[in-house]
Amino acid sequence: MQAEKLKHPELESAMPEIKSSESSTGTEPDWTEEEEKVIRNRIDWYIIPVVTVLYLLCFLDRANIGNARIQGMQEELHLVGFRFNWALTIFYIPYLLIEIPSNVLLKKIGAKVYIPFLVLGFGLCSMCCAFVTDYKGLYIARAFLGVFEGGTMPGIAFFLSCFYKRKELLFRVGIFISASSMAGAFGGLFATALARIPHWGVAGMQMHTWRNIFFFEGIMTMVIAIGGYFLMPSAPTSCTFLTPRQQYIATERILREHKEAAHEKTELRHLKRAVFNINNIICAMGFFFINVTVQSFSLFLPTILKALGWTSTRAQLLTVPPYVIACMWSIFVSWLSDRWQRRGYIIFAHTLLALLGYVLLITVDSPNIKYLAVYFAAAGAYPLGPFFLSWGLNNAAGPTVRAVSGGYIVAVGTCGAILATWTYVPKDAPNYITGHSINLGAQAGAGAVALLGVAYCKWENRMRAHGKRDFRLEGLSMEEQRQLGYRHPDFKYMQ
Repeated sequence: MQAEKLKHPELESAMPEIKSSESSTGTEPDWTEEEEKVIRNRIDWYIIPVVTVLYLLCFLDRANIGNARIQGMQEELHLVGFRFNWALTIFYIPYLLIEIPSNVLLKKIGAKVYIPFLVLGFGLCSMCCAFVTDYKGLYIARAFLGVFEGGTMPGIAFFLSCFYKRKELLFRVGIFISASSMAGAFGGLFATALARIPHWGVAGMQMHTWRNIFFFEGIMTMVIAIGGYFLMPSAPTSCTFLTPRQQYIATERILREHKEAAHEKTELRHLKRAVFNINNIICAMGFFFINVTVQSFSLFLPTILKALGWTSTRAQLLTVPPYVIACMWSIFVSWLSDRWQRRGYIIFAHTLLALLGYVLLITVDSPNIKYLAVYFAAAGAYPLGPFFLSWGLNNAAGPTVRAVSGGYIVAVGTCGAILATWTYVPKDAPNYITGHSINLGAQAGAGAVALLGVAYCKWENRMRAHGKRDFRLEGLSMEEQRQLGYRHPDFKYMQ
């Protein structure tokens, strides 16, 4: 693409030597690898910490209901029978419906405004949970929480795909989604501390134990969301920490790799290409299976540990170490995958580790060995959400197709989260064999889908290498060829 098309007035004077023909045809870049490395490092330091903190708050405000449950909320709100499970399910219905339209809105409005707005919204909803007086009020608050949280993960993932090349993306997505496991660790610590705050408030609404968890975590989220507005750029061309030339390089390197236009209008064909892309369907199914485990783990781990015979406080604290291990391992294996440029086989290996964890949870009686099994399940399952999401974004070219792909994969995955809310029900306590068995099956499904994805990507790349997709270029102008995105014969799928 021509530098002028970036519509940034300083670019033309900053780079008079750049030839538009080079940019349009995708030949050798007019910058050095060292320049690109400097830009990538600056983006890492300025953007990744911001989105990681924002997503940590997202998962913290979603999963704190599990911590609140064992601090007295279940008794005070009369969450008998399946009422607690319904409170979890209701959250995911609007969450599921909002994901694709939210990413389309994000592309139009810009991340600088839209993502902090979502964070502010779910912070407010979390705080409102502190004031509910019965299970019906909890249902309403959780539904609105789902409206704001639904667009956060796919929104941040698409946002990062506008800054990082395919071989760089998973490590960064892995870092920000690892915040979900960090949120689990912080959630246990925060819940223990906040539940110990003495009663306060007015006579009609006393704040205490579980109400403190919702109130203070919601307030913290809203404050940080306001700061996020001032820290986030909308695109590489609006990064104030980059020079005009660096803004150009940061934008152009993504456009050239994905063979896409800088200012693409959203059309129906883009939606079809995202939804009916075979690789996206595979990744969406994989995300579905992984979400069954990750969401049930985050929502029910305090309950599972308390059922082993430990006190509420000890159960809260024992949730922390598995999340810490899962977080550290997720970041490392994401870096390793980007280095090796492989996705599917690493996913398959991790499903075997998670399978081991759930087999132990089902077959052994010792509380200590069951607790060890929790580590295997966490380390095996938690890295795989970023893997499937990044794999889909890696193999979806065109900004609109990538935006819709992110929302689509996460939306299908959310169906797994809905199933997760019913994996552990009161009648199965204390061993929860049914819940563990469902997660065992989910991990087996994820492993099978990963191998299917590898086989498909290898087959499609072989077809393109043998020239069997060249017919797609016949009679097309250069602009029409760029619009092919991932269907372009020169585009190679990552395996």
